[in-house]
Amino acid sequence: MIAIPEPAPVPAAPLPWYRHLYFWVLIAIVAGVLVGHFAPATGTALKPLGDLFIKLVKMIITPVIFLTIVTGIAGMRDLARVGRVAAKAFAYFLTFSTLALIVGLIVANVVRPGAGLNIDPATLDASKVADYAAKAHQTSLTGFVFDIVPDTALSALTTGNILQTLFVAILFGIALALIGERGERVTALLEDVSIAVFRMVGILMKAAPIGAFGAMAFTIGAYGIGALANLAALVATFYATSLIFVLVVLGLVARVCGFSIFRLIAYLKAELLLVLGTSSSESALPSLIEKLEAAGCAKPVVGLVVPTGYSFNLDGTNIYMTLAALFIAQACNVDLTLGQELLLLGVAMLSSKGAAGVTGAGFITLAATLSIVPSVPVAGMALILGVDRFMSECRSLTNFVGNAVATIVVSRWENALDRDALNAALGTR
Repeated sequence: MIAIPEPAPVPAAPLPWYRHLYFWVLIAIVAGVLVGHFAPATGTALKPLGDLFIKLVKMIITPVIFLTIVTGIAGMRDLARVGRVAAKAFAYFLTFSTLALIVGLIVANVVRPGAGLNIDPATLDASKVADYAAKAHQTSLTGFVFDIVPDTALSALTTGNILQTLFVAILFGIALALIGERGERVTALLEDVSIAVFRMVGILMKAAPIGAFGAMAFTIGAYGIGALANLAALVATFYATSLIFVLVVLGLVARVCGFSIFRLIAYLKAELLLVLGTSSSESALPSLIEKLEAAGCAKPVVGLVVPTGYSFNLDGTNIYMTLAALFIAQACNVDLTLGQELLLLGVAMLSSKGAAGVTGAGFITLAATLSIVPSVPVAGMALILGVDRFMSECRSLTNFVGNAVATIVVSRWENALDRDALNAALGTR
């Protein structure tokens, strides 16, 4: 009897452009801008839509991080490799986070966006930033260390604290790797659970255009496009600096590692639009994990680098920290010495790590940084409060791209990158 070979499966037809998520998110962003501009009261009232979508995403982020890290570490089995990946990731984070701070410092000194404003610190309303200054103690090194350890192992999965989730997931993943066959059975079960969780993510992402519409309508309605005009130099300088950092600095890193930063940005366009619309890089974290695995990055490496990068690799936030601090000093006619600027940079390095997982981290870490340098008034933060929301979007976009590049680079360093899959995903095959 002659065996008749089964016909090869017919590949699914690509979705038409109008069914892609990025198209509808883009439409939602434009609609949100129009509603916020022409009907500010209505735009402001739509804030719950954006808040609800962010809450939906945060609801799923903890299980996504936990399952990704646990299955990644347990799947490696070689704990020495786990330590090696972590060491390489943190070396990358420290290098480029510091570089981002230095870039912000240099640009602020060259462009001097705050020069000429001649603000008298005594006229500033410090009450506007009192809440942020009060939270700044959370960014201390002691507070940072104690914040990592949760009250209980289960509370780490219920409070939404990314650092605590990382801590418990790493310990649990190591424990599974150490108990042999029984650990393999639990790992297999968790991998099945993760499939269901990521399917749940896919369901939630269908609401992304609604969330982006509400968030953008609120931003424009509450602050108005006209608010940008008052501090146009600072906003423009920050966006230009972040763009240069992504295209030049990260672009060079990408080229050395054999891929194009432009192709990567195009590949992640749906996620980037979602980050833009919601001003939160967390909203696209689950999708980023899926996209990077599909692009050939080994699951264990993605599971370690992406979640830790969200806490420790904040390029956009670091650029903002030094740029905003020097803007306030310049606006208040405070001349900083080189030593004081270096002190600002050093404190910013620590406070940006200490605020990992704290809501509104960018503004809070700025308050913590300024409080260490008394000559720069913390009340000066009131100057940029009105446009911080607009800069938050750029911070999130830069952080997001930085973590995508970091994951691919660390995967390559570990020989855990499928070049064919990467080329196929980025369209360079």
